[in-house]
Amino acid sequence: MRPVAGISPIIVLAGPSGVGKGTVIAWVREHRPDAWLSVSATTRAPRPGEVDGVNYHFLSREQFDEMIRNGEFLEWAEYAGNRYGTPIAPVLERQASGHPVLLEIELQGARQVRERLPQATLVFLAPPSWEELVRRLRDRGTESAEIVERRLATAREEMAAESEFDVTIVNDSVESAGQGLIDLLESASFK
Repeated sequence: MRPVAGISPIIVLAGPSGVGKGTVIAWVREHRPDAWLSVSATTRAPRPGEVDGVNYHFLSREQFDEMIRNGEFLEWAEYAGNRYGTPIAPVLERQASGHPVLLEIELQGARQVRERLPQATLVFLAPPSWEELVRRLRDRGTESAEIVERRLATAREEMAAESEFDVTIVNDSVESAGQGLIDLLESASFK
């Protein structure tokens, strides 16, 4: 960890699709409400129950491209045919105000954050096993079989990049994985 004195931590949580990043983040926010979660922008359509500005900022490709041209993203990438990105201004504002910042992003985005904000801690959320990851993705039931297969192909590449991260947390239970993130937030290196 490379902490910067007087600045709150930025924790980047990444891992393969279906590993439970969103569920773990929700648990952390319930137990550490001061931890702020960056809301990403995406060009994909909302899933049932998702709310614009809460789950994602749902943008057209044209809006997303405009933000890229204006340098408004900390990171962005294309994943499974859609674009995802983290608006930089809210991240830096929250960090400067003393709130721990959580980013939930994919591998390409984590690499970009490493380049732009080397003091961030990159956390890889791993499944207990490959078989469990496959089961979680298939049981989710929110995407076609073709998209699930594409996500699994990408997940193989993401799993191979685990060594690029500062910390690995295995999501064998939401509580233990969430507590692992809270422990990072509360560790002496952040005080």
